[in-house]
Amino acid sequence: MTGAAPTRQNPTPQNPTPPKRMQRNPMQWRPVRRALTVAAATAAALALWTLTVPVAGLDPSAQTGGQDRPVGAGAVAVAGLITGLAAWALLALLERTAERPRRTWTITALAVLVLSLAGPLGSAGDAASTAVLTAMHLLVAAVLIPGLGRSASASARPR
Repeated sequence: MTGAAPTRQNPTPQNPTPPKRMQRNPMQWRPVRRALTVAAATAAALALWTLTVPVAGLDPSAQTGGQDRPVGAGAVAVAGLITGLAAWALLALLERTAERPRRTWTITALAVLVLSLAGPLGSAGDAASTAVLTAMHLLVAAVLIPGLGRSASASARPR
């Protein structure tokens, strides 16, 4: 005998493949991730509205039809949802048509953000409204642009 203790062989491989039922296809989670991103952007805008209106006592308003109208929670929620769903639709279209959908999405989304700022900068009722509405636009963009962008394909699908 050599004095060395016998070694026991490990019957399982070092990097076992998980069972089929546990393997996840990243594509199957894409719609869930995108829906959560849209919901998060809407929730972020509503959270800011809650902090500025009921908590801080500000009353953001926008001029429509020549009259100042208050911006309520319903309008914020609907605007957030519509913006998020439109962004998702644009991203889906770019994934089918653009050579580099993620890059095209980011550039297009930033351009749309800049254009969207014309709304609060040009039609807010007062300086506080301008600040609150601009912050809402920036907050929704800060959630949607990277959130949807991370779920985008880096390159177009093979045809």
